[in-house]
Amino acid sequence: MNAKYIARSSAIAARRLGDEMIVMSALDSTLFTLNEVATAIWQAADGRTPLADIVRRTVCREFDVTPELAYRDAEALVDDLAGHGILLVSEEPIPSGLVQERR
Repeated sequence: MNAKYIARSSAIAARRLGDEMIVMSALDSTLFTLNEVATAIWQAADGRTPLADIVRRTVCREFDVTPELAYRDAEALVDDLAGHGILLVSEEPIPSGLVQERR
């Protein structure tokens, strides 16, 4: 399995409301409400940390889920958000100039 790095796109608008994150894609104006788990992944998406590490360090520690299930679900979420231009995905670390600052 190749490493998968994720970063928040700079082509979005995002705000945290309680335990959830509201994100709008500038590409197609799609609005997303990320649940608590998706918000944890979103906030950890720094472009330098592999998705597997984010799942292990953040999702599995904060939520009662096995690493295999958590990674499978996280990968599906990441692929969906990347399809809308919300997240950037790469097999290599993503340069910080392309990453949205954490909010």
